[in-house]
Amino acid sequence: MSHALKQVFNKDKTFRPKRKFEPGTQRFELHKKAQASLNAGLDLKVAVQLPPGEEQNDWVAVHVVDFFNRINLIYGTISDYCTEQSCPVMSGGPKYEYRWQDEHKYRRPTALSAPQYMNLLMDWIEVQINNEDIFPTNVGTPFPKNFLPVVKKILSRLFRVFVHVYIHHFDRITQMGSEAHVNTCYKHFYYFVKEFNLIDTKELEPLKEMTSRMCH
Repeated sequence: MSHALKQVFNKDKTFRPKRKFEPGTQRFELHKKAQASLNAGLDLKVAVQLPPGEEQNDWVAVHVVDFFNRINLIYGTISDYCTEQSCPVMSGGPKYEYRWQDEHKYRRPTALSAPQYMNLLMDWIEVQINNEDIFPTNVGTPFPKNFLPVVKKILSRLFRVFVHVYIHHFDRITQMGSEAHVNTCYKHFYYFVKEFNLIDTKELEPLKEMTSRMCH
């Protein structure tokens, strides 16, 4: 592993503390199962499929947390270069601008700088995945009716991080030697959201060309 890639994996600055699965829980076992598939070099398209006998919501919950941690880490590695000056607008090239909206301060879609947007986004996701009413950790506790809508919103917004990083900061990713790692993470994410139909096709539009080359 190159020194630069080690930095990506070992960097303390993951932007946010990682959400961990408690050993002994069903989610932890599922998390291990998902990791084992990846470590075995399984085709990513196959690795994302629901294992026999498992609940789909459990499988989705485990992956949402995992993607949050991974994408957090990727953004953490370039966050020093994503500033109010370099990225005054949260965008994906000239055609796409992302506005922030939440239930608190920004009730209307609001144009923000990329670092502001990222901070609000990661805080918001952290609140969702740590909310027992949405992501129950106890086996047997049913998932709420709004689980999938919340998941779709989280994943759509995480996809925007990929859009911004690929379009505005990919030179930095390449300099660090972490291009292969980021590409693998993207492919894993893409195959997963397609497998379970978790992101609208129009949201995927900004990286459509790259995706068609990368994900066959």
